[in-house]
Amino acid sequence: MRYLMTTYAGGSTPDEKMYAEMGAFVAELSKSGALLATGGLEPQGTHASSTGGRVTFTDGPYVEAKELIVSFALLDVHSKEEALELARRFWTIAGDGEGDIRRVFGPEDAS
Repeated sequence: MRYLMTTYAGGSTPDEKMYAEMGAFVAELSKSGALLATGGLEPQGTHASSTGGRVTFTDGPYVEAKELIVSFALLDVHSKEEALELARRFWTIAGDGEGDIRRVFGPEDAS
């Protein structure tokens, strides 16, 4: 099962200790194969909307700063519980903040 873990803007300010702990955590997840991808997202972007066959694009940002998704991690785990445990470990290192954990569906899920 694949899960996407996101983090929102705000939260704790990183320090050297957090960088070291997060680096070790990311290395552990990468080595185990649970971490498929991770990255930061620019605050701007382009919103796509399709209505009645007409597609429009709007430059962002288009949400409040506290709701802005700033980073993500794509996880490959055996269960939702495992994804939640990894998210718990992440937030223990990261400190204050918010984000989401969402299941990602792909072709392998169609049966």
